[in-house]
Amino acid sequence: MEIVELHNEQPKERTSSHSHINGLGLDANGNVINNKCGLVGQENAREALGLIVEMVKAKRMAGRGILLAGAPGTGKTALAQALAKELGEHVPFRAMVGSEVFSSEIKKTEVLMENFRRAIGIKITEIKDVYIGEVKEINPEFQPNAVGGYGKTVCGVIVSLKTNKETKQLRLDPGIYDKLQIEKVTLGDVISIESKSGDVKRMGKCDNYALEHDLENDKFISLPSGDVHQKREVITYVSLYELDAANIKSPNGIDSFGGKKIEMTDKLRREVNKMVNKYINQGIAELIPGVLFIDEIHMLDAECFAFLNRALESTLAPIVVFATNRGLVQVRGTEDFAPHGIPLDLLDRLLVIVTKQYTLQELLKIINIRAGIENVELSEQALLSLAELATQTSLRFTLQMLTPTSIVAKTNGNIVIQKVDVDMAISLFADAKKSANTL
Repeated sequence: MEIVELHNEQPKERTSSHSHINGLGLDANGNVINNKCGLVGQENAREALGLIVEMVKAKRMAGRGILLAGAPGTGKTALAQALAKELGEHVPFRAMVGSEVFSSEIKKTEVLMENFRRAIGIKITEIKDVYIGEVKEINPEFQPNAVGGYGKTVCGVIVSLKTNKETKQLRLDPGIYDKLQIEKVTLGDVISIESKSGDVKRMGKCDNYALEHDLENDKFISLPSGDVHQKREVITYVSLYELDAANIKSPNGIDSFGGKKIEMTDKLRREVNKMVNKYINQGIAELIPGVLFIDEIHMLDAECFAFLNRALESTLAPIVVFATNRGLVQVRGTEDFAPHGIPLDLLDRLLVIVTKQYTLQELLKIINIRAGIENVELSEQALLSLAELATQTSLRFTLQMLTPTSIVAKTNGNIVIQKVDVDMAISLFADAKKSANTL
C-alpha cells in the first residue's frame, strides 16, 4: 500500500501596496534606523511622526491634526500606515478619500462622523465569575409537567466539578442542562460555566482518561488547578461605530442591517457617549483614540471643513491625518484660495509634515524591498534600470512594472530579471506623461 505525505502549505496572502510596512523604524531615542520596518528615506517626516506617537501616548494630542503634504508617490499613505502600526495592534485605523463624502443617500457630515467613530476604539475589561473543572457528576432534577400529562420536565441539574484542589457540587438552572447537551458534555470532560450568562464551554477531555480513549479524536487537557470558582478578566475591543450600530433601529422597528443605509441620530450617539463615559468613570472601559486618514483633503468643501473644525475639538476624537499633493489652490465651495485647499482656520490646527522626493539610492532600496515582497528576483542592471525609470516617470508606475517584467523574463527563459526584460516590458506600456504626449 502506497502512503503519500501531504505537505501543509500555508496559502499565500495577496500583497497590497503597503503590506510591508510594520512601523516607523525608530530607535528608543526617536532616531531613524535605515531600512527598518519597510520604510526608506523621509527621515524628518518619520521623526516628526515619532513625536506624534509620544504625544498620543501621553494623551496630549487632543484637538489637533496632522497634515502630510508632498508630491505624489512620496509615501504619505505609507507614513500614515506606519503611524497606525506604531501606535499598537488594537489601535483602530480608518482610511478614506475626500471624495467619499459625496453621496446621494447620506449627508457629507454624516459620512465624516461615521468614519470618526470607526476610528475611536473602546477597550472594555470585564471580570467574570467562572466555574471550571472536570465533570464528575451530572444529575438532572425532574418535576411533573405543569400542563398535565405523564411527562416530566427538567427543573434543574446538579453538576459536580473537580480541580486538583477541591470538588464542588453545583445546582444549576434547567437552561444550563440544555447547553450541556448541546456541548455534548459527558463525565470526565473539562468545562467552564459562566455564572452571569450561563454559557457553557467544553474545553476537552481530562488527560486522566487518555488511556481509555486512545483512539478517540478528542483534545486532552490537564486537570484544572486552583479553586472551582474563579474570576477571569475578559478584554473586548470595539469601536464607537459598532456600539452605534448595535443600538440603531429603523423607523419600523427592524434592524437596519441589509437594507437601505439609515443615518444615526445625534440622540443615539449622545446615549452611546453617555454609556461609554459611565464605563470609563467606573474603570470598566478605556478610550483608545485611533487614526483617521483622509487622503486628497483638498476634495472636501467648506461645509466639511467647518464640521472638521468642530469635530477636532470634541473629547471623543481620533488622531486625524490629512494628506494632499496640492499647493495653493481654491477652497472647494468658495472663491478663496488657500494653501493645500484648506481654510486657514483649520490649517492653523494642523501640524504640517512635508514629504520629499526620493533620491536614486532610496528608489533602489524601495524597489528592492517590493521585489522581495512580490517574490521577484532582479539583477543589478535591471534594478538600476527600474530606479532610473522611477526618476523619469513615477515610483508607482515603476512598482506596477515589477509583475509584467517578471512575466516577460519567464517568457524569455530567464529566472532572474535582466535589463532586456525590463526594456521589453517598458516598451509595451506607457506612463502618464508619454500617453498624454501621444494625444
